Amino acid sequence: MGDAGGSRAPRLRGPAGAAVPAEARRGRGATANPDGRFEPHARESFDDGWEPEPAASRRTEVTRERSRAIITRNTSPDIPFDRSINPYRGCEHGCIYCFARPNHAYVGLSPGLDFETRLFAKPDAARLLERELSAPGYRPRSIALGTATDPYQPIEREHGITRAVLEVLARFRHPVGLVTKSNLVLRDRDILAAMAAEGLVKVAISVTTLDPVLARRMEPRAPHPAKRLEAIRSLSAAGVPVMVIVAPIIPALNDHEIEAILEQARACGAREASHVLLRLPHELKDLVADWFAEHYPGRQGRALSLVAQSRGGRLYDATFGRRMTGQGPYAELIAQRMRLARARLGYPEERLRLNCDAFAVPGAQLALF
Repeated sequence: MGDAGGSRAPRLRGPAGAAVPAEARRGRGATANPDGRFEPHARESFDDGWEPEPAASRRTEVTRERSRAIITRNTSPDIPFDRSINPYRGCEHGCIYCFARPNHAYVGLSPGLDFETRLFAKPDAARLLERELSAPGYRPRSIALGTATDPYQPIEREHGITRAVLEVLARFRHPVGLVTKSNLVLRDRDILAAMAAEGLVKVAISVTTLDPVLARRMEPRAPHPAKRLEAIRSLSAAGVPVMVIVAPIIPALNDHEIEAILEQARACGAREASHVLLRLPHELKDLVADWFAEHYPGRQGRALSLVAQSRGGRLYDATFGRRMTGQGPYAELIAQRMRLARARLGYPEERLRLNCDAFAVPGAQLALF
């Protein structure tokens, strides 16, 4: 597709001065570790003539985060939920495109490698959730679990916070929508199947590409695409409704795979499908540009140009109603392809609504009148 309207993406050089040697980031997604936008100083590397010491590979560090509350509220008009839970801050999957990367700047860390190596876990999540759901006057509406970072990222195997949260939601018979790209979700199939029988849960699984080489480069510690498809199959077989999310769609990189992903997901039992166009807020613009320069330099210009065409001439547009899917000829073409593929493959157009009427506080005295 040509340049519609002649708009071009800004030329980006990546996060200057923050590049990290390849041996120190093996198995990671970001190529750099720039300072966050709130930091008063910026670091810059330079050659002082001395022989550099071999760079040590970065290991994952997990810090326990004490929270006062676990449910986050929002009033965004373009998302179908008003409350969410994120058991972890940062994500070890290391997806280079993750729109949550800039959030790490709020805790004084880099949206680059820090985001995927310096993580925060919320061990009190289940206890806090039980307290909040038990509060007088609480009114149930679907909770979204994993809206910023993946609730089934690798450290969940050790910490088990997501399962503990699900156990609370199941006891309260509270509706929940899960978002993940990990087949670790199958560990909790017992809870999910029981909740699904009461219309209390659905799971959205992100399938970005079917190409394992591309997947390993842009989401290095996320499960293989075939394992995600198997998760769709296994959950569907257990009666758990599953949505496949083609996200993000990255121009000139994975946009040619839309129909193939929807077809394979449908064959595995997915009942809903949606998409998100690449979002590049704050530091993410430079991080993605730097990643392209290392892995796909010949596609960088076209990819960022098409993103800019779909974002009003900029690389990011946070306007409600446009931030997820963009606007303009390229964005409309993607939306049309999604519609046609869903219709051809028999995806229902109507979204599944979860049951909010079964909610009950365990042990609460029932009203007599």
